[in-house]
Amino acid sequence: MRIVRYQTRNEAPRYGWILENKVGPIEGDIFGEYRRLEAETPLNEVKLLAPVQPSKIICVGHNYAEHIKERKAELPKVPLIFLKPPSSIINPGEPIHLPPQSQQVEHEAELVVIIGKRGRNIIAEEAQKFIYGYTAGNDVTARDLQKSDGQWTRAKGFDSFCPFGPWIDTEFDASDAVITCRVNGQPRQMASTRDMVFNVNVLIAFISSVMTFEPGDIIFTGTPAGIGPLKAGDSVEVEIEGLGKLVNPVEA
Repeated sequence: MRIVRYQTRNEAPRYGWILENKVGPIEGDIFGEYRRLEAETPLNEVKLLAPVQPSKIICVGHNYAEHIKERKAELPKVPLIFLKPPSSIINPGEPIHLPPQSQQVEHEAELVVIIGKRGRNIIAEEAQKFIYGYTAGNDVTARDLQKSDGQWTRAKGFDSFCPFGPWIDTEFDASDAVITCRVNGQPRQMASTRDMVFNVNVLIAFISSVMTFEPGDIIFTGTPAGIGPLKAGDSVEVEIEGLGKLVNPVEA
């Protein structure tokens, strides 16, 4: 099932589900008890929003071997994690803004995991029980600031640096799906999720040994090789095979 957060006209945001390119409202808690109402509104008549409002956004760095090589970094012995602030979230279709502090803003296409229930010290063998679904994301990065700061908070945390969506797929198989990034229609990144250094189950186990997951928290699972610059006027697409496509314009 595909779950969305959406708006129609001037109504408040709400959750819904997609059936044959139509949206139906969901009443209740998508992470608990809820019921689906009939899907009647055409998908192209609603505004899709970031599909969850996470309490925290956990990201994984250097999780694809070829990306590690292009960054001239060392293979990590344990997952390298960092955080993005919720204030960096934007909706599908909204613009990524290039901050004046950076001269080198780059895209990072990623598979994003949505956590479905509270958990701490989860073992890898039980990680799937805590996954609500998956979506696509773009870990936008000010590369020059990442290099100069050492710490990654500023480089990763600007407003508009966390687009993800357009929906959550609760039945998606993340074991071997191709991630593609295109800028103005030109391919930049392409790799399979099977190429991760640390797979999704291992990431959930490791992160939950550090912090407690809450329903709606999200994990950006790392980007493949092929990172590259964005400039004003670009359109950047993150597409994950069988999952969907996230598109955002770029503005100064």
